[in-house]
Amino acid sequence: MKNRVHRTALISLAQGGLIAAMYFILTVAIQPAAFGAVQFRVSEMLTILPVFTPAAAPGLAVGCFLSNLFGLSTGANVAGAWDLLLGPMATLGAAFLTGWMRDWKLKGLPVWATLPPVLLNALVVGTELTAVYGGLPWAANVMSVAAGQLAACTVCGLILYTVLEKSGASRIFRFSLPRG
Repeated sequence: MKNRVHRTALISLAQGGLIAAMYFILTVAIQPAAFGAVQFRVSEMLTILPVFTPAAAPGLAVGCFLSNLFGLSTGANVAGAWDLLLGPMATLGAAFLTGWMRDWKLKGLPVWATLPPVLLNALVVGTELTAVYGGLPWAANVMSVAAGQLAACTVCGLILYTVLEKSGASRIFRFSLPRG
């Protein structure tokens, strides 16, 4: 029993690390589009992964932190140092909510589970951008971020979900810690 617990914990740690790495690579690959007032992070499609495994939550948060740190170091992340704290916190909170909503389906798809990262990031990043830019109204920044998040998290995320389910690849995420 003890070896099984250790094995499960190691698999969850590996899953989280792999998800963090994928998030970082996908963000850096399209760096100019991943930061700013109008942004589209293709890596945000990975926010659907908490539907499959709770290990995705810390993986997404770490990937977000590393991406924001990279963006800050290259000057692409205009939201500044606050984004190192607030971005990953929003991502972590959204990931837990996504996992919690995994069974709320619309025509067999976890559509509702894609909305926490859209809403939380729109509010958090929209507020950060308003503080940095100052020129655009808060609602405009929130709506701009929400549009990019909706495209990445909901549209791309549901495509990823469907591909993982139909191909059977979602089983690689099924070895994680039991859901509470």
